[in-house]
Amino acid sequence: MIVFNLSCKDCNTYFEGWFASAKSCDSQIKKNMVKCVTCSSSKITKELSRPNVGVKSDHDLNTEKVLTELKKKVREVKKFVQENCDYVGDQFAYEARRIHYDNSKKKPIYGSASKSELINLKEEGINVSTIPWIEDEN
Repeated sequence: MIVFNLSCKDCNTYFEGWFASAKSCDSQIKKNMVKCVTCSSSKITKELSRPNVGVKSDHDLNTEKVLTELKKKVREVKKFVQENCDYVGDQFAYEARRIHYDNSKKKPIYGSASKSELINLKEEGINVSTIPWIEDEN
């Protein structure tokens, strides 16, 4: 089973969903089979999910190993974002509004924004997420 973070486009509620696979999740969302836990809307989107770092409970916790695995997962997310989204730098808030209000081609973007800009975007009903970012090591 895989846990995905989901959000409702109607009421901006964030919740988790458990699925057999990513393909199963996408299929169920497309068929309007996934409903919001708050308002029962079927206008659901899949959000970025935290990486799952498993640690066996019967072994001593090896902090260094867990940290290394976590960094590896975060780097995988970073690589995925860089390969599949357009980088807009510090113009993130502007570009997110332009896409949202101009009904421009809905393309995924990434960049930087202040905490207050993110709050304002969410208050305007613009769906944004933050992800941890690890700088590349030389």
